Amino acid sequence: MKLRLIKFIAPTALCLLLAGCAQTGPPLPPSLELPKPPTDLRASRKGNRVTLNWSEPTLTTDRKSVRYIGPTLVCRSLDPEIATCGNPVATLPAPPPSAVPKKSGRAAQKSAAAPQTFTDALPASMQHQDPSAELTYAVDVLNRNARSGGLSNRVHVSAVVTLPPPSDLSAELTGDGAVLTWTSAGEPQNAASAPAVQHRYRIYRRDESSGKDAIAGEVPVPSESGPVHFTDSTFEWEKTYLYRVTTVSIVKHPDSNSEVQIEGDDTPPVRVIAHDVFPPSVPAGVQAAYSGEGQKPFIDLIWAPVTNADLAGYNVFRSETDGAASKLNSELVKSPSYRDFAVASGKTYTYSVSAVDVRGNESQRSEPTSEPVP
Repeated sequence: MKLRLIKFIAPTALCLLLAGCAQTGPPLPPSLELPKPPTDLRASRKGNRVTLNWSEPTLTTDRKSVRYIGPTLVCRSLDPEIATCGNPVATLPAPPPSAVPKKSGRAAQKSAAAPQTFTDALPASMQHQDPSAELTYAVDVLNRNARSGGLSNRVHVSAVVTLPPPSDLSAELTGDGAVLTWTSAGEPQNAASAPAVQHRYRIYRRDESSGKDAIAGEVPVPSESGPVHFTDSTFEWEKTYLYRVTTVSIVKHPDSNSEVQIEGDDTPPVRVIAHDVFPPSVPAGVQAAYSGEGQKPFIDLIWAPVTNADLAGYNVFRSETDGAASKLNSELVKSPSYRDFAVASGKTYTYSVSAVDVRGNESQRSEPTSEPVP
């Protein structure tokens, strides 16, 4: 019995011993430390400048924490696909070692990747009249041995030509708003050969106190050269604004019923201090009518409404023969009508009306009108 037990225990112990010392698989090769290619490359274009943004890799292709990053190649092509970055437009230097995260595994995945950016200045030869022409970009992040884990995702940018901005933008403040004026060079001579491309002027307004931009409006680029005017009446009075104008090339894709807009360069900004010293329009068409049969006599006044957006109300003035005019209302009259009960028989009264805006600016008085009281 003991012999059988020894025969059973001995192989079992040997198996356990071997299991504790045995390897679970073949030995892993050393990491090549190839940075994992970025997958979030983005591109935006303004004028001849294309700005690229992406995140610096935090993991290698074998999911190890990146310890060393080498230079980054910026790749550009007029072809729809980039297989290799044989002739990069730029080689960005390696980041300092302190900028490379030291965490590993999932901690490296969760750590914030350092944002990277690069602005590419397009030569004239890379811009085309063909609305379908596009530029393809990718970045290639190398390790310290100049080896690559592959190109990033590809992004595409329209290569259509943008128009230069006007050179003589000016602004004048009026009661109707800020009037912007500039000289247009007109549509390009070959515009008829590229009907899928339209051009517009886009007017930006920046609130100087907050720094926020707003699109005040757009106007088409005229076919011929000449002056262009635009009035912005959507701002708030008593603020200071910076206006600038840019050209926009709009590429329409009839197959997909979509469009791409590419802004050109901006004009230098012009400053407008929107201080309202402009009164509303002068009331017109003032009429007076007497009523008094069988009742207390009065004179009714009516006039055409003033259409200024900032109108607050009206003042009504009355004078007797050869007398000075005095204001009848103690508060602003809100509607374009007024009834005067303070009349006496045998007198003739002359009336006029002025308009007042919300900032207290008052218009000139209307043309007078007279009405006798029998």
